[in-house]
Amino acid sequence: MTVPVLEIGGTHVTAALVDPEAARVLDSLRRPLHAEAPAGEIVGDLVACAAGLGPAVADHWGVAIPGPFDYERGVGLFSGVAKFEGLHGVDLRAALLPRLPGGPTEITFLNDAHAFALGEWVRCGAPRRMVGITLGTGVGGAFLADGVAVRSGPEVPPGGVVHLLTHAGRPLEDTVSRRALRRTYAAVSGNLDADVHEIAEAARAGDPVARTVFDDAFRALGSVLAPWLERFCASTVVVGGSVAGSWDLVAGPLRAGLDLPGVDLVRARHLHDAALLGAAWHTRRDSDDNIPGARR
Repeated sequence: MTVPVLEIGGTHVTAALVDPEAARVLDSLRRPLHAEAPAGEIVGDLVACAAGLGPAVADHWGVAIPGPFDYERGVGLFSGVAKFEGLHGVDLRAALLPRLPGGPTEITFLNDAHAFALGEWVRCGAPRRMVGITLGTGVGGAFLADGVAVRSGPEVPPGGVVHLLTHAGRPLEDTVSRRALRRTYAAVSGNLDADVHEIAEAARAGDPVARTVFDDAFRALGSVLAPWLERFCASTVVVGGSVAGSWDLVAGPLRAGLDLPGVDLVRARHLHDAALLGAAWHTRRDSDDNIPGARR
């Protein structure tokens, strides 16, 4: 049985047909997405991407989307987070259901970082205590115990997420995110147009400002995460997202900030489809309790 899913990111949306039992993405289509657009445009882009998969019948879709979001109700809670503000208060389930191909009757929503972590957990030997971190438009995270997302209790941050954590009294995403890296580099270099991949190229070419931007941001991320990883007794931290494509610049300062020799820090094995697989597993579990996955 295949499961159709959407993975919504700050700069793109991917639609895919996934076989969760075989842990395989059968078909996928990626389109650009503008997180600053109004709700109608965002929903239209999501539907257009989904339609690209063809007319296959599917009564249940999975959707991985970043927070803040009410995953039970399917309603956006984006306010003051510099992304998807147009979806604040929007019932995305009601907006998508009549327009998705296949005539679905249900949509299961999942945090994108939880979806990523679950997809990587499946493929990295199912460690008992694993933390998945996504680095891109923002910073996301999920704490998995035996493949189940832990969202409460003293061993995880509130809600089991990391984007609400702070550094130096400010939201973590003010230090570690695409916009934060660009802003920091622009403030020192005067280059207002450089995106993260260009800053990374400059760092590799010997630009000390660019290198310092990476070093400071990811050492800070490590220092913020370290106490939570210790409380959770994490054995493995898997890092994904678009910024993880610059792993050569991220790994060193992140490891130094963590300062946890017993924790295995690794780059995601499947940067582009882990969240698709995780969302499919979660959606299938919603329909079939015999399929393991993350709880809502």
